[in-house]
Amino acid sequence: MASANQKLQIIESVKDLQQVRKNISGSVGFVPTMGALHQGHSALLKKSVAENQFTFLSIFVNPTQFNQAEDLLKYPKTLEQDLRLAHDAGVSFVFIPNAQEIYQDQYRYKISESGLSEKFCGAYRPGHFTGVLTVVMKLLQLVKADRAYFGEKDFQQLQLIKDMVNTFFVPTEIIGVPTVRQDSGLALSSRNLRLSPSQLEVAAQFFKILSTEKENQVARQKLETLGFKVEYIENYENRRLAAAFLGEVRLIDNVPKI
Repeated sequence: MASANQKLQIIESVKDLQQVRKNISGSVGFVPTMGALHQGHSALLKKSVAENQFTFLSIFVNPTQFNQAEDLLKYPKTLEQDLRLAHDAGVSFVFIPNAQEIYQDQYRYKISESGLSEKFCGAYRPGHFTGVLTVVMKLLQLVKADRAYFGEKDFQQLQLIKDMVNTFFVPTEIIGVPTVRQDSGLALSSRNLRLSPSQLEVAAQFFKILSTEKENQVARQKLETLGFKVEYIENYENRRLAAAFLGEVRLIDNVPKI
């Protein structure tokens, strides 16, 4: 049996992950990520560590959820820093596969959804959520966690994953964790690393305007005046969802509906 106090163990192959998982007895938490970890990820990991005997972290920049090859190439990679954050959070295992390990079928088999995934971000990123759902299902099947943790910043993604798990009877509880923000209100995101200092100041207005301006169209106009290229601002259930570009960087956020 593995020890809950063991040192951080790095796993690179599916075969090794399956073997490690067989030897674990105790509750398992899981946080899937694409790396470039920040304090938002740290909040997920710490919650998992607090609620489970073992925590798995995956770091995999999933190529099937990117609409543009250039965006995939530019995605930040900070592995050494990520491993330090994982260690400090108390993570037990880090799974760092390559694309061949995850897509041994060359992405012939996919999980698609024909409702929510076609709205909001899905309307502007065709195929994105198919890539997300497919890789998350693969990872859930491998880790076989009791609980998996996702940030509420990606609210649409969180709802889709919850629905998928329920639909396919996956015995993993999906837990949403509140968005972690900078003092300015800007939601923490790995993509923020691509913003210049001056852009970071402007980016803080994204959350501020979404939180204070009641009319979606007026919020859009205010953001566009500041230089944002707004894709959408729409209401969904009890949330207001939005996505906008600032320069080449795409930001998403959601706030309680006003």
